[in-house]
Amino acid sequence: MKKTFISNWRFIIFLESAFIYTLFLMANINYKIEKFGLLAFAAIISLCFLQPKIKPFPTLQWNFISSDLFEWKSYLRKNTWMFIFTYIILLLSAYNQASLILCGIFLLDFLSHVYENNENKEMLEVYFKKISFKDKIYKNVVFFNTLLLPTYIGFLILNFNESLYLLYYIFFMNCYFLLILTRKYRLYHHHEKANYFSIAVFIEYFVYSMLIIPAFIMIRLNTKEAQQNIKNYVGN
Repeated sequence: MKKTFISNWRFIIFLESAFIYTLFLMANINYKIEKFGLLAFAAIISLCFLQPKIKPFPTLQWNFISSDLFEWKSYLRKNTWMFIFTYIILLLSAYNQASLILCGIFLLDFLSHVYENNENKEMLEVYFKKISFKDKIYKNVVFFNTLLLPTYIGFLILNFNESLYLLYYIFFMNCYFLLILTRKYRLYHHHEKANYFSIAVFIEYFVYSMLIIPAFIMIRLNTKEAQQNIKNYVGN
């Protein structure tokens, strides 16, 4: 986004966020203004206007995270304070249905970049000689849902009668998460530093995750192609 819209990239992100929010308003003609949802929306889009500091904030090393989750460890080291701020919003999103869904959508942008960078060929070979691709998926899904667990529990306590919203939220978030994870290794090439997660891919995977069944199909296809791609580097 920075490379494409050199001077106006923050404004473009704002328009993108506003457009997505507007779609949800238009989808329900009986929509009632939710103050918490509007405040959460304002807080999230304000991030795109924050200017980077010349002297960086001190960051955590996140050494307690397993090396098997190296993408998370690396990303959190580079984006410690952004993660903390985002995670606080995520916890507060358990307040009601509107905040849960709205904040969940904007969390997707954070997730989209966790698996964007490719490791080098040597690291890939060492890693997948130690564990299988299915094991990697399992460990990452467990970690991801552990992060979301306080939100799950909080929403269930505050909105027990609306538990179907939570069930759909869990399916939606996990579908999107698995799509971006399997996509990384389906497209992996050791000459490419990143797999470049564009807005077009975001919209595509967002729609798949909303419909759930197409997401299952795509996850299965991605997994099959990713395993074959990994075999080309690691062998049997």
